Amino acid sequence: MKEKEIPQFQVEICAPANPYRIEFVDDKIITLEGIPASLPYGGTSGEWGTSGKGWTEQHGTPIGADITYYAGYEDTFYHLKADFPEDKIKDYMERAYAQSEAPLYTEELQEYKNLGRNETFGSAQNPYNSFSTLVFGFAPKGMVVVWLRFRAVQIELGRFQADAVKNDKELEKKLFAKWSMTREEVKKRDFNPDASPVTWDNYRTKYSWKPLITSQNKGLRLFDMNLDFYNGETEVMLRPWINNIQIKERAIPKELNFTWETGKGQQYLGRAFFSWEKANEAFRKTGSKGNLELTIAPDNSGFQISLNGEPFPADSIRIFKTEKEFHDSYK
Repeated sequence: MKEKEIPQFQVEICAPANPYRIEFVDDKIITLEGIPASLPYGGTSGEWGTSGKGWTEQHGTPIGADITYYAGYEDTFYHLKADFPEDKIKDYMERAYAQSEAPLYTEELQEYKNLGRNETFGSAQNPYNSFSTLVFGFAPKGMVVVWLRFRAVQIELGRFQADAVKNDKELEKKLFAKWSMTREEVKKRDFNPDASPVTWDNYRTKYSWKPLITSQNKGLRLFDMNLDFYNGETEVMLRPWINNIQIKERAIPKELNFTWETGKGQQYLGRAFFSWEKANEAFRKTGSKGNLELTIAPDNSGFQISLNGEPFPADSIRIFKTEKEFHDSYK
């Protein structure tokens, strides 16, 4: 099969923050088709869940990784040999997730459809996007998280553990041969004896909950919601299922925004930001399934947030008037 006939994907490499940047010695993404694929050049960048950098397209279906890297803040070389769950990968490779409404697409939207690879959002006829990016996140002590991105939707594939390399002299020679700094100089500059993966492991904690948007204003029409979670996942909700969101295992929300109308010229965007510690404690206290209710004021002047009827802590709540185009907007 010619390479151009095989589906493409991007690769991103990220770390929690710049002080946790790592550098790579050897890397290989294993594909189902046996086609070589690799990581971007250079070290990690961005934040947890996204590097913010593009990269040359790779080809095939990623089913594993073989990566050797150096964490200067630990002065440790690590080796990751990860096999991705193949059945899970094949399932996700068939999916295309709805991103937003498309002007000329009039069918009822679903969260995702099995449309296969190379379904790319961007045209007036297509609201769906298939698998677009394989994202690696490297945390302290060899913790590695892998996500699958479908443009605006990102799903954790799994957590993997890299092993510290004990006999690393050859790796040291290979990595530092072209560096202007020695290993000792890097260690002196970057070493952090307190580096721990606990924060990012904790971010993976999930609870059974759903967002529920309500208002006493009978003209309420909900259009979209975007959720960014602390664990690096993202979720998009659109009509019609935004009116009947299902409870499922979700991580702690970092940020959410949603759009609604109550009449012609009355369209609003609501946005909220959360602290992981405060939000996690609130979810922990529920002990079971939860409704994260966003109650919009009848005059659209604001909204309150509660979890199973109890006030839910938010660091910031904002509302903006906006003018997006939706199929079911008031005319």
